[in-house]
Amino acid sequence: MQAFEYARPATVAGAAELLARYGDDARILAGGTDLIVALRQGTVRPRVVVDIKGLTDLPPAVAGTAGAVSVGAGAVMADLVRDPRIRASFPALVDAMDVVGSIQIRNRATLAGNVCNASPAADTAPVLLVHGARAIVAGPAGERRLALDEFILGPRRTALGAGEIMTALELPVPAQPLGTAFARMTRRRGVDLATISLCCAVDSAGVARFGYGAVAAKPFLISDETGTLADQQAPAAAKDAILDRLIGHASPISDVRASRDYRIAMLRVLSRRALATATQRLLASHHRDGGQ
Repeated sequence: MQAFEYARPATVAGAAELLARYGDDARILAGGTDLIVALRQGTVRPRVVVDIKGLTDLPPAVAGTAGAVSVGAGAVMADLVRDPRIRASFPALVDAMDVVGSIQIRNRATLAGNVCNASPAADTAPVLLVHGARAIVAGPAGERRLALDEFILGPRRTALGAGEIMTALELPVPAQPLGTAFARMTRRRGVDLATISLCCAVDSAGVARFGYGAVAAKPFLISDETGTLADQQAPAAAKDAILDRLIGHASPISDVRASRDYRIAMLRVLSRRALATATQRLLASHHRDGGQ
């Protein structure tokens, strides 16, 4: 491992100043579950590592805002999966976070870090896309909000500018009943990167949204507004035709985890399963609301 400087600023402004000063030679340390591996492998060689765990003015781990839930950049996944607000409004996100690495990893890994690492296979990204998550970014020019598909630019690339740091993720709370499901396939049980991952959401208007991961240069969102996918009476052939059209936007590669053809085939299988689960959960939410 190459030697580097270590800085532990006390404020977001202090962290931003260091990041602006060192530019591409700086790396942020939050949970460190990706950074430490990269440092040991020598794939990143920073002059300075900026530890943000001591920032006193980061947003809290979980906070409710007007129609949204904010997750601070320092919030680790093991805490988030137990938070009642996250569990109530974003159950698919809980499912996604619950399979990231191991329990030891989840006690260190942050949700913001999973996004900022910008891996095509980031488990939480498909769910966050489906929920319309926004990245809250602070820097020398002030604060700005970016939709997640604008924030993640490609493999290991984000829209963070010079001196900028993500301070929180903002997730709009669904304004109407919503059924969601997360699905993932790996080569083996336990710690492994996803061969494919996805999230499906179906709302009461019949709109179906899919977030796909590990099958393109970056996770992406695609929707169907015909109502066919959400219609339990619709023929299976009609649903499959729509799913094939949605899956056609994927551009998977062949690598050590799976071939391109296998990924496409499994996308169809997991998309059908996730759609069925999301639809059932939407119906269950309607029954609960009707019984009150």
